[in-house]
This record gives sequence, C-alpha cells and structure tokens, in this order.
Amino acid sequence: QVQLVESGGGLVQPGGSLRLSCAASRFTFSSFAMGWYRKAPGKERELVAAITSAGGRADYADSVKGRFTISRDNAKNTVYLQMNSLKPEDTAVYYCNAKNYLHDYWGQGTQVTVSS
Repeated sequence: QVQLVESGGGLVQPGGSLRLSCAASRFTFSSFAMGWYRKAPGKERELVAAITSAGGRADYADSVKGRFTISRDNAKNTVYLQMNSLKPEDTAVYYCNAKNYLHDYWGQGTQVTVSS
C-alpha cells in the first residue's frame, strides 16, 4: 500500500522556521511530481509548493514565495518543505501529495501552528 508520511510540524513563533519532510514508499517516487498543500480552518485547501519529478522546476504560491523552499531527494524517496519567516497565517495542516498522469496520493498531514 502506498505511503506518504509527513513529519516536522509543530508549534513555532512568528519569524521562526520549520522543515517538513514527507517519506514515500511503495511507489516509484522518482516518477511523480510532488507537492505540499495546506488546509487552514475555514479555508479551502491550497497548493503551497510543487516540484517536478526530477526536481528541475519548483513552483510556489504567491503567499510563500521567498520564504518557503521545496526540494526532493529521489535516492531517499523524500520531499521537503523548508519554511522560514513563518507567519500566523501559515498555520494549517500541511499535506504531502504525489501525482502523475494516473495516480494521486496523499499523506495524513502534519499540523503547523505559528503563534507567540
């Protein structure tokens, strides 16, 4: 069974940093584009960042450009989201997503709370 397991969430003060990880297993990770989404209470789920299968291109939501960086290590079947200069409005559950033309997989999510 396909697994995407997120980790690295937690409580951080405004201006702080967190690094999320998503460990993938039981599918061909290097053939999938990967993304991080988030869902805040009362808001729609939104795409935060995405990276192509080989890691050659990354795209970001305007709200996180310059603060967040997505990366992947295909040898470790892991995708990362480095989050710097965190703001209270970044508070949400963050989900890892793996997608190709046939399949769309989701992790269980990890909570990120930015608060003083």
